[in-house]
Amino acid sequence: MASASDLLRIENLDISFSVFGDKLRVVKNANLRILPGKVTALVGESGSGKSVISQSIMGILPNSAQASGSIVFTDPLDGKATDILQYSRDSEEMRDLRGRRMATIFQEPMTSLSPLHTVGNQISESLLIHTEATKKEARQKTEEMLGLVGFANPKRTFDMYPFELSGGMRQRAMIAMALICKPALLIADEPTTALDVTIQAQILELLRDLQHKLGMAMLLITHDLGVVANMADEVVVIYHGEIMEAGPVESIFRNPQHAYLKGLMAAVPHFDMREGERLKALRDVPVNLESLVGKKRKVEIEGPDVLLSVKNLTKTFKTRNRGLFGMRDHAGVRAVDDVSFDIRRGECLGLVGESGCGKTTVSKILMRAMAPDSGSVIFNDGKDVVDVLSVTGDDLQQLRTNIQMVFQDPVSSLSPRMTVRNILSEPLEIHDRGDGAERNRKVEALMGAIGLDKRYLNRYPHSFSGGQRQRIGIARALALGPKLIILDEPVSALDVSVQAQILNLLKDLQKELGLTYLFISHNLAVVDYMADRIAVMCKGRIVEIAPREIILRDPVHPYTKSLLAAVPFPDLDRPLDFEALRKNGAADKQNWGVTFTAEHDDASELAYADLGNGHFVRARKGADVKELRAW
Repeated sequence: MASASDLLRIENLDISFSVFGDKLRVVKNANLRILPGKVTALVGESGSGKSVISQSIMGILPNSAQASGSIVFTDPLDGKATDILQYSRDSEEMRDLRGRRMATIFQEPMTSLSPLHTVGNQISESLLIHTEATKKEARQKTEEMLGLVGFANPKRTFDMYPFELSGGMRQRAMIAMALICKPALLIADEPTTALDVTIQAQILELLRDLQHKLGMAMLLITHDLGVVANMADEVVVIYHGEIMEAGPVESIFRNPQHAYLKGLMAAVPHFDMREGERLKALRDVPVNLESLVGKKRKVEIEGPDVLLSVKNLTKTFKTRNRGLFGMRDHAGVRAVDDVSFDIRRGECLGLVGESGCGKTTVSKILMRAMAPDSGSVIFNDGKDVVDVLSVTGDDLQQLRTNIQMVFQDPVSSLSPRMTVRNILSEPLEIHDRGDGAERNRKVEALMGAIGLDKRYLNRYPHSFSGGQRQRIGIARALALGPKLIILDEPVSALDVSVQAQILNLLKDLQKELGLTYLFISHNLAVVDYMADRIAVMCKGRIVEIAPREIILRDPVHPYTKSLLAAVPFPDLDRPLDFEALRKNGAADKQNWGVTFTAEHDDASELAYADLGNGHFVRARKGADVKELRAW
């Protein structure tokens, strides 16, 4: 039975699923504990059994699952111990525990919130179910909780719908819903995976503060070791359903014992990596670039220095209101505001910033998926100088072979109705490259280049893992032999171990094929590993651009500094400074004293100040370099 000091104790937990009449064991003889008022982090890759354990604790395992062992929850209010596995998920005892004494936050807040009900209705529902509160009392307590989780106007938020909130605000609403009944245990399943680094820091601070205020325990499920180092008291490492290592956070980070944990730590990109150092993926994937490249190696480096030149791009999205006299246009939102940069041949330019800063809008303009209001984009591959924004007909078709894109979500970017062979041969057919036999040879060579066996060519995307699907997306982008590849958050949906494989593959392809990359991401450690130069974007503007080794170690702009300060390091000696982050407010342009004043918020008032060595920062025309350095 559970020790008196344990809030939750799991002993000999076995979970299996019935698959085609057979049993698939996904959790094997797991043992772990959660102490009252403490944070226990459950760490592992996708498919390791983390979420299944959380479902078993909440009593929401699917019907096809069979569980054995014991999960004993000891309620600190009355000292009553309950073995959760003894109750069916629809039993009165389980329903009383779930929501009132135990709550959970899911990974994707948009799919976890009902689009048909207001935020306030969804949060107050738990109070109305589990307590004797009237509707008026429930509204009052819900508004108090909304204020507690950081909403500036709780009364207004109560009547809003989830689609009216940003990703970070939706996650705050989910936290309010989970905590409204003040549970003893909160399960947070990857609560910050889909969020920007600055929003992630805010959510982590919020969870930590609420945990202390409410005296609750937390089971934090994550694969981000930086989050673990900043939040956890105890760490449990799981691999293929088996607990590999468990203990206090100090001993786990300072003296890891198991090879799997050491491998996870080596797979995470960090700012202290030496020049030329490679990430150590847990499982190396053998790639065969010879089949794709042949004897023509590193041939695409000659030609003009600048491959793509972007000047003064602007894009405004107009908003419309329906009034008594029909639709009325408003000034709208300027998503891209006077953006200029060059991408040099053979380099990787990193473009970083928070969600909504305009990164993806820029990539869509470069791909001709969207037209800007003004500006120019010139592509110069040494043979032709092409105006990307005005080219048409055969010239546009040729341009599409030279600029390709790898998307963020490998699931939605691949057609579920096409085999891998069809997916990879489609670009060759559209652009009329070779006959059937040549296309087959090319497709097999592409499979070798991304480390997948050609036997998989007749499979459909659903039968591959997330990392394998992303490899297929990369192979499709390579099919036409492009000069420039735009990578839009290519690893944000992947585990750290798979992420290391994809990043190493991209580096190898760039080196062997002479590729040029525009790498869009909000993960600064990933950009530091991949990029030669980095451009930082905020509210539609590039505020700082410099070589990687300068901008990440000697940033000048307040926004760049705030982005770097929000990165959680997998290092106990470098904790996040939540207080400084809270005071910073660097995304607010009014805090960029040297750059803007309230009266001078106009692109014509700004210029790039040259700080030397290719380091430029957006500032008021004529701003003094010493003044900028002291920013």
